[in-house]
Parts: sequence; structure tokens; C-alpha cells
Amino acid sequence: MLRCPECSAEIDVDEDEVEEGEILSCPECETELEVSQTHPVALNPISDELDEEDDDDDVEEEEDEDDFDEDGDMPEEDEEDEDEEDE
Repeated sequence: MLRCPECSAEIDVDEDEVEEGEILSCPECETELEVSQTHPVALNPISDELDEEDDDDDVEEEEDEDDFDEDGDMPEEDEEDEDEEDE
């Protein structure tokens, strides 16, 4: 019987049947766990790492959105300069 490293719930898996690199899911907290070692079996949570990477991508996308106005066009930076040239 294995235990989830996140919530300590029992995971009903035969320790002799798992292979290194296999992905298991905790029935309680639904964390995805990778078998990082056999004999003894060691489980590492992997879903949190992926979520953090996704969050980093979202921040970069939000920063890029600031480069465009609400219509999706590049904002005009020198509107005042154009007015001065007309005079």
C-alpha cells in the first residue's frame, strides 16, 4: 500500500507491479504522481509543477496584450507630434 505525498491518502497499488516513470493518480486529492523509484517505491507529485509552468506562460501572454489597444491595433505613440507637424 502506498501513500500520497500530498494528502497521505492510501493508494491501492501493488508495490511489486509499478514501474519507474509510471504515472498514478491519488483518489483523494487527484494529484498526479510519478513513480520515481522502485524498491522502495517513491512517488513525486507532478501536476503542481505543470500548473506553475502554465501560470508563468499566462503572465507572459498578459504582458504581450498590453502592446495592443482594444481593437488589437498597435497604439499610436506620437499623436502630439503629428498635430505639431500639421501646424
